Amino acid sequence: MRSLRIEQNIMNIININLPFTEEIVRTLKKGDKLLLSGKLITARDAAHKRMIEALNRGEKLPFDIRAYPLYYCGPTPAKEGYPIGSCGPTTSSRMDSYVAQLFSSGLRYMIGKGKRNAEVIDQIKQHNGLYLIAIGGAGALYAKCVEECKCIAYEDLGSEAIYELRVKKFPVYVWII
Repeated sequence: MRSLRIEQNIMNIININLPFTEEIVRTLKKGDKLLLSGKLITARDAAHKRMIEALNRGEKLPFDIRAYPLYYCGPTPAKEGYPIGSCGPTTSSRMDSYVAQLFSSGLRYMIGKGKRNAEVIDQIKQHNGLYLIAIGGAGALYAKCVEECKCIAYEDLGSEAIYELRVKKFPVYVWII
């Protein structure tokens, strides 16, 4: 029993209710373990392409990009009785070419897996943003953290559509700040 308490103290997990605030972001450091509760927005390659096309036409995005973390994920369809299927992270570098324009539109927080290029790292630091990493191969674990899932844009893209997820204790790590 005593060793369990020590492990919990060593783990130093930070619970965060979304959306992020600048105050919260200023307290974080690389390597912090976070449990996120609140709303996330999912988007993969095809959705990013459509968002950029919309911005280039002068249109607004279908959600407030400033308010919530953008999770690089394409959830699988839900089985009966569940809000979502597997929803693990996808490789973030595939979205790198879109980040600068999204940052200029208000993006600050991203969740994915893998490395980011130097330009993206500079953008994150310049805009006081965050890149959080999720655990690859843990899609079933992440699905258990999702309390609600609804498609909010580009439904024709299927799993690559934009979804709003309401999550509870969604585990991530601070990687770039």
